[in-house]
Amino acid sequence: MTLKRRHFLMFLGAGAGSLALQPIVQNGQRIAAPFKGAPAAAQDAMPFLPVKTPMPLESDGVSLAEQVANYSTFAVQDDLVLPEGYTYDVIGAWGDPVGDSRFGYNNDYLSFVETASGEGFLTINFEYISGDTWMQTYEQVIGQSLPFAEVQAALEATGEEGIDAYSLPDGDPLKAQVEEIAKEALIDLGIGVVSIRREADGSWVRTFSDADRRITGITGMDDERYLSATGPAVAVFTKESGQGYMDGMGNQIIGTFNNCAGGTTPWGTVFSAEENFQNFVPETVYADGTSMAPESITFTVENGLGSVFGYAGNKYGWMVEVDPANPDDYGIKHTWLGRYRHEAVAVRAESGQKLAFYSGCDRRGGHLYKFVSNDDVSDPTSKSNSELLEAGMLYAAKFNPDGTGSWIPLEASTPINPDLPSAHAGGMITLPNPDRQAGGIIKAEEDAVVSQFTSQFSTLADLYTGDSDEEVQGAILIDAHFAGNAVGATCTARPEDTDIGSNGSVFIAFTSGGPGGDGSPNSSIFQGPNGEDPYEHGWIMRLDEDGNDPAAMTFTWELFATGGEPAEGGMGFSNPDNLEFDSSGNLWMVTDMSTSRHNFEVPSRIDDEGNPVSQSQLRGLFGNNSVWYFPTSGPNAGKGYVFAYGPMECEMCGPFVTSDESTIFLAAQHPGETHGIRMEMASEMRMYAMQTTEGEEFMQQRDVPIGSNWPAKTLNAPPRPATVAVRRIDGEQLV
Repeated sequence: MTLKRRHFLMFLGAGAGSLALQPIVQNGQRIAAPFKGAPAAAQDAMPFLPVKTPMPLESDGVSLAEQVANYSTFAVQDDLVLPEGYTYDVIGAWGDPVGDSRFGYNNDYLSFVETASGEGFLTINFEYISGDTWMQTYEQVIGQSLPFAEVQAALEATGEEGIDAYSLPDGDPLKAQVEEIAKEALIDLGIGVVSIRREADGSWVRTFSDADRRITGITGMDDERYLSATGPAVAVFTKESGQGYMDGMGNQIIGTFNNCAGGTTPWGTVFSAEENFQNFVPETVYADGTSMAPESITFTVENGLGSVFGYAGNKYGWMVEVDPANPDDYGIKHTWLGRYRHEAVAVRAESGQKLAFYSGCDRRGGHLYKFVSNDDVSDPTSKSNSELLEAGMLYAAKFNPDGTGSWIPLEASTPINPDLPSAHAGGMITLPNPDRQAGGIIKAEEDAVVSQFTSQFSTLADLYTGDSDEEVQGAILIDAHFAGNAVGATCTARPEDTDIGSNGSVFIAFTSGGPGGDGSPNSSIFQGPNGEDPYEHGWIMRLDEDGNDPAAMTFTWELFATGGEPAEGGMGFSNPDNLEFDSSGNLWMVTDMSTSRHNFEVPSRIDDEGNPVSQSQLRGLFGNNSVWYFPTSGPNAGKGYVFAYGPMECEMCGPFVTSDESTIFLAAQHPGETHGIRMEMASEMRMYAMQTTEGEEFMQQRDVPIGSNWPAKTLNAPPRPATVAVRRIDGEQLV
């Protein structure tokens, strides 16, 4: 354990010497709380009693001899479970009023930009709707009905997977019904800005300023509050004709959706990541960057929401910048940052240096990217820094097995050099379709296909077309993921969050190393703590630019395998997602296990055919998604502690710690996603083949609520995604 802790501290940049530091001190006093069952040294230093989860952990204070008895039964709670002495305030939940609209669904990234001590703007992303639960609870929460039954009947009558509503004639009753549902779903997505204040008793309340507003998936459709774009892709948006579909709106863009994680700049603006846009509009494009036809994505309540209205797919999948303090700002999409399934962005802005933005493409086999500006940052707090995003270069990361790496520019002259399918855990890589007139992509499953591709194309200029250099560059950025595959960027393990440490190190959460239909990670880079390939439970990576220069073209990296059961070399969680460093350098992390695996019953580690249960199924052992805290100073530095776990069937998202470290904002996304409303406090007993921290197997009986009533927590209440402020009841710092 000591070696693991020292490794983790050095990995975080804290140094092994941090283990010998004294307990955290605040105003001359220790901030400590009893740590039941832990060694005396830990009792003196821990600021909270860690929350007990279903899995024995090395940091939970229960001795090895007591673990079986303490964990043979477990009752899961349908609540945001916090340590004793902490509480939470619900800032807003789905359906609450925001400006002239409402609080959206499945809130994700949170950003708090202070305007004065204890008050400011909370910016909230709304990612997607959970179709079944959204439909089940819509009328109860929103107070109006939608024609779900009529559209579902029409869908079943067609026998098809979806409805091509875009092609239906105007005036068709079915088209009107589909548009009504799609509009309401798109209203529940996008970005929200709400003004908040901390009261004298420490609680947080909304103040309902004139700047409170929603930027939804239909903003601009009826009110002309269009979003706009900067960078080379604008040349594609504004040209008069092209190979594929064009919406005729030039640089005007209707709305934003699938807004997952994001980032906050030193100059007080917020970036929102458009992630899984491929479900709403076509992702693949033609060689000139123009879109596939809207009818290629049909409507199924959770799919095709943008195609119904003829949205051009190439205008979605970007990073959107918003100034929360400006009530007239409805967002700018900076196309130099690339179009792909953005999860988050980390901003490195230092005086006299180039501006650097880091972001990951959250798909199986997605890349890590860096944008570097042409000009230097003068004042990191100046809003003029946004203009630096209008000229520069986007790079994709190439990781070498020896712990080094380089940045590959996504520009016309870059050579074609894809990795082979055999290098990947799933044996497949996607590439731009060699038939450039047809556009789209191919899935290469044989190394010979890649060899043929390389012999056919020399540089990205052979793959992408345009009437000017700007149009060609725009087409490359629009097709960034597939262009990255073509030039040999490393396919990774679902890069979700990116964050910058105090010394300039970049930290990346890779959520899952499993293969899928989009691709899979490079097997020489992404392996589990015992050489497992593929490895489901995920990692956190540290990346250091050579010379600590944000514009460096080479780097070093280390992948610290943190996910998995303690007995198997993990730290006790699965699928790390959002990361947050507080002002003291401590790391906060939330997990993102798929809802279908929450409390998935594991009565045996061997299946009916005598094979080991998959890592994916073993995620059921971990229970609900959780919030973790990793101190980087004091005698407990380098250990991982469970600070919270979320309500049933939800993902905890968007951790954001205030500058005074008194509050952490969290978003509880999709409670009740699988079973919807928890009716009559329903629950069921399930069995789990658990392990102690040393690998001794034992059976656990677990009481699992079915569905959710959070945040109301009253009988048969509808589950509602909500944003909360977590704080200590005594008003002191969180830790």
